[in-house]
Amino acid sequence: MNTIRRAAQSDLSTICRLRIQRTAWLTARGSDQWTVTARGLPIEIFAQAVGEALDAGETWIAEVAGEPAGTITVNNHSNPGLWSPWELADAVIVHYMIVDLRFAGQRIGHRLLAHAASLARQRQRHWVRLDAWTTNTDLHDYYRGAGFHLARIAGPATSGPSRALFQRRSDSWAFEPMTPVPTPVPQPAPEAHSGGR
Repeated sequence: MNTIRRAAQSDLSTICRLRIQRTAWLTARGSDQWTVTARGLPIEIFAQAVGEALDAGETWIAEVAGEPAGTITVNNHSNPGLWSPWELADAVIVHYMIVDLRFAGQRIGHRLLAHAASLARQRQRHWVRLDAWTTNTDLHDYYRGAGFHLARIAGPATSGPSRALFQRRSDSWAFEPMTPVPTPVPQPAPEAHSGGR
């Protein structure tokens, strides 16, 4: 069974492992995403940032049959200069979405993004927004395939290597209504029969 649960501090090592795993996978494919040489966060700084998000209750874990399969952090802030104050005020912002390679192709990322949209709707925000690594066009294609569109590439005054800004309206996901657990219908007591005829 697939579930999404709020992450705890005890999940930090798993999230760091996912980051290291995915960075190695990206590097093997010629991407500089998350590498220190391309101004990606060193793993120690990443762990500190995720630890703070865990303390704030902003990080989630997707599980498949009880195994951690992916993670996402959802809050309402971003690096300075990426989104305007009015864009932040009407959105949730996605960070650090990583899917374990063992579960690639099972749409874990799509479910995590839908979870972000559900959180946006709960908070009465109309957008799910994120910044993607500027040079990773495969990642841009992934987000387009997940229904996002490129809002813009943030200007050169913005620091950092993730300046491709994507967004999707939170009401554009088709959420399945919760199916109530059926309540057992009380059965009438069997009729009493007399013993004589």
